[in-house]
Amino acid sequence: MPKLSTTIGVIMILLGAISYIATGAASATALIPAFFGIVFVALGILGTRNESMRKHVMHAALLLAILGLGGSFGGLMSVLGVLTGGELERPAAAYAQAVMAILCIFFIVAGVKSFINARKQPKADTEFEDG
Repeated sequence: MPKLSTTIGVIMILLGAISYIATGAASATALIPAFFGIVFVALGILGTRNESMRKHVMHAALLLAILGLGGSFGGLMSVLGVLTGGELERPAAAYAQAVMAILCIFFIVAGVKSFINARKQPKADTEFEDG
């Protein structure tokens, strides 16, 4: 999960930078994915370097993904609305939000799967043998 956090973070940084440039640097809000990306990268690096903190750090990254999804979900819905004949008021912003939402959804799904798999694995320090 830490590697995935770092990868998602780098993609979000690129998304934010590209969005900012594509909109002619008109608004700093285009950099929001980059700010999320910086935190994802930091959490990924911390999770890789500090084994004892990995679980806590990945829970924080999952919370960050949930917050990112909450903030970008409207853009995803706007882009999906285009499929039914709607129009976008600010296409660059909507597409950037949609990509961010998809990245967050992917991270959330991968995180939940990872947590479920971790719970299924027996822990050696909690199992006791009779005898």
